[in-house]
This record gives sequence, structure tokens and C-alpha cells, in this order.
Amino acid sequence: MDLELPAAPLLDARRYQVAIRRLADSLGYGSDHSIFKGSGSEYEQSRPYQPGDPVKSIDWRVTARVGKVHVKEYEAPRRIPAWMLVDTSASMTTGSRQPTKYETAVGIAGGLALACLDRASPVGCLGVGGRSLLVRPSLSRLAVLGWLHKLRRHRLDEPTAIGPAAALLEPLLAERSLIFILSDLHDPDAVTGLTRLAARHDLCAIVLRDPAERGLRAGFIRGREAETGRSITTRGRLHPRLAEERLAALTAARIDGLVVDTDRPYAAPLRLLLARRRRLDARGL
Repeated sequence: MDLELPAAPLLDARRYQVAIRRLADSLGYGSDHSIFKGSGSEYEQSRPYQPGDPVKSIDWRVTARVGKVHVKEYEAPRRIPAWMLVDTSASMTTGSRQPTKYETAVGIAGGLALACLDRASPVGCLGVGGRSLLVRPSLSRLAVLGWLHKLRRHRLDEPTAIGPAAALLEPLLAERSLIFILSDLHDPDAVTGLTRLAARHDLCAIVLRDPAERGLRAGFIRGREAETGRSITTRGRLHPRLAEERLAALTAARIDGLVVDTDRPYAAPLRLLLARRRRLDARGL
């Protein structure tokens, strides 16, 4: 039986591109302000003229005030590689309503990716499910749209593999990178693998949650585990807290994060998360 699903209506190619562009514009991504000076676009400071400096960079106002020639310096965009780790496992693709956790995760990944490109940060992608998807960071918009559109199709039989994916990614990161993990964190090895990455890199966890996972209250539930097909019996009080418990474990490891409910607006919480990260970055934390 073919378990691959066609692109869902929410992920229709044209509407999807419009949606992620709007999200990128809304986020106003800027968490990686540069500490380097160069020929960027944002004014940073003025300094004394040195032989070889272009005449067009002279700061005439400062020059007139101090009596010595000064030139303007601009902030150079710092091209920190960004990675989108997207959970493609079965628990992400099944849900109580549309959009699913997977559809929401792909939309957020698209918005973040385009926002990173706007900041001159190359973006790559790694699938953390059963499929083989590894695209190294690139500044090419077409390359980014290429792996985003691959993600528009999904399967119902992929296992969770965050721990192994983190181990695979670690030796590929030659420099400090910004890593977004978009998952429901059902992998029990997720926290360990991500904590190891966070020792050398900047991580941010976007934890997806279905309304049914939030709404359970009490009693016993019998079901079938989406990724393995194994029959399970569980208590309703345990499951809704999974997202918060895993996120709390990541927070203890100094990994920023946010729980995103698929039936609630998420652009504003994402903006607040990135704004908080910018403040911490400015303070050197």
C-alpha cells in the first residue's frame, strides 16, 4: 500500500509561497546582528580616514565638527548558517484536524528560511524522520524553495529520528550555526541529541502540538502508535504535558523554545521569541 500522501490543500504551491513570504515579513528576523564592520547597509560608526578609503564614504558632518577627515562604517551582514530540522515522522502527519503538526511545521520552516535569506544567512534543511533529506546551507532562494517543496509531500509510516539526526548533523557543522528544530519531540532521545548540539551551536525549538494533545483531561485511552503500529494504553493526563515537559528539559539546557498549537495563531508568539533572542544576543547571553 502506498502511504505517501499528495500535497495537502494548505500546502498548495502558490498559496504556500504567499503564506511563507507573509510569515517571513511578519517575523522581521534579525537575531544575528553582526559584530563585524564592513560595507553592509546599516550605519555603525565613523572612524578616522585611512589611505585607500573611498571618498564616497567620508562622513562630512563628523569631519566638519572635529576638523579631521572621518569615514562612515556600516554593519556587515554576518552570514551565520541556519538549519531547519523538520520532523517528518508519522506522529507529525496525523492529527485531529487541519492543519496538522506537520503542515504547520513546514509553513513555519518556510517563513523562517526566507527570513534568514533576507538577513544574508544561508539556509539548509535536515529531515528528522525516516526519509533521507539533507540539503546543505545555501543563499540560493531556488535551492531553499526546492527542499521546501519536497516537504510538501509526506508519508504516514516514518519513525522519529531526532537523536540520530542530531548525531549526523554535528560533524557537518564546521562553524557556529543557528539551528531550528520543528517537531513534536516524541523521540525520547531528542533532548539528549539536541543538548549535545547546543553545546557548540545556537538552537531554537519549535514544539508542535495538536488540539487533541492539549484537550485530554483524564481516563485511560487505547490506541495505535502512529509510527510503529504498536497498540498502546495510556492515561489522558500524561500526553498533553509531553510538549511542555520536553520543552522544559530543553530550556534547562539553555535551548530557547516555544510550544505552537496548530489551531491557534503563531506569528505573534514567534515574533516575541525572536525578539527575546535578539535581546539576549545583544547582552552576550
